[in-house]
Amino acid sequence: MADAAGTLVLIAGAGRLPELVASSLDTARKPVRVIALRGFTDQALRARADATVDLLDLAAILKLLRAWGPATVVPAGGVARPSPAAILNAGAALRNRAVLREIASGGDDRLLRAALTLVEEQGHRVIGVHEAAPDLLCPAGTLGSRAPDAEADASIHTGRAVLAALSPYDLGQAVAVAGDRVLAVEGPEGTDRMLARARALGRRPFGRGRPLPATVLVKAPKLGQDLRIDLPAVGPRTVRNARAAGCVGLALEAGGTLVIDRAATAAEADRLGLFLVGYAAP
Repeated sequence: MADAAGTLVLIAGAGRLPELVASSLDTARKPVRVIALRGFTDQALRARADATVDLLDLAAILKLLRAWGPATVVPAGGVARPSPAAILNAGAALRNRAVLREIASGGDDRLLRAALTLVEEQGHRVIGVHEAAPDLLCPAGTLGSRAPDAEADASIHTGRAVLAALSPYDLGQAVAVAGDRVLAVEGPEGTDRMLARARALGRRPFGRGRPLPATVLVKAPKLGQDLRIDLPAVGPRTVRNARAAGCVGLALEAGGTLVIDRAATAAEADRLGLFLVGYAAP
């Protein structure tokens, strides 16, 4: 990968994912340089970083990439939307009106997409975590010790059909279903808050009563989704929130969903009595 397109550069945001990507690349013996984002990258990865820059200091990032030669860039980890002042300062340094228009007119995804476009325009290649560290993706089959029963399989079938139907409308990476009943579809609020809504809708008022039987969280990327920016992911916290929402398990598209700390996520599913399974993409 790096031999074909120059230096491999990991731009590390917040959370465990950048550290896991770096570890995967180390295991695969792929030399990698790390750019840490100030205020986001965890301390352990900052300690090995080749440089630390501000989130919107794209001029500094491009300068580093030029110095290191043509690069294959891997963005990984979360970032929060910066203040308007930070956007204006970075925009003034770049003197790039097109990027400023993209940033001003949309959310975090549009901001990141504009930044990545600028990186590519400078002759660098941008790839996603799914390409750099495919071992972090959900495999097909059962990950924990439990498997879905027939009722849960029916819920998974419904969830997959709903996500496929909604995909052309750029809506939802996840859905909570119980049999043929859709409890909640993920919107801009993310999976955790969607699960909170599913809990309220699947029980009587004030969260009392039993959840609907065979409630399952189904998660998959949208059709045509730019996985470099928004790759669906689950981790131990997702499992706990799914359990709180009354789910009996999680079904993830194999090869299209990240499992953060796979062993810990599977262990958490086992501890809470949930299944965790990867299903083949259509």
